[in-house]
Amino acid sequence: MSEQVAAKPMIPFDDFIKLDLRVATIKHAEVHPNADRLLKIQLDDGTAEGRQVCAGIKAWYEPESLIGRQVIIVANLEPRKIRGEMSQGMILAASDAAASEDDRSVVILTMDKPVKPGSMVS
Repeated sequence: MSEQVAAKPMIPFDDFIKLDLRVATIKHAEVHPNADRLLKIQLDDGTAEGRQVCAGIKAWYEPESLIGRQVIIVANLEPRKIRGEMSQGMILAASDAAASEDDRSVVILTMDKPVKPGSMVS
């Protein structure tokens, strides 16, 4: 029998539409130099400069296996420095409700067909 995950409070639709969800293609991924659980990921997000994000998925993904994959990102999350590296957004992932961190599974949200980087998700 699966565990139920507690639901978060309802939000108004106006709050939801503030999120800028976009498709991005992973161009490069490497182990974060100052963190045990993070990968440092370079994304083609449809802009000339691209962006970098730090994602806590090291336990579930080898950096090389991510190259070329398209993911969904929160593009308008305020940038912040994480262990000395700038993170300019967040890659969306699903996580099961395992009893412990060691038993948990994390899966990044990907596209089933290629689309142009920067495409809006709605």
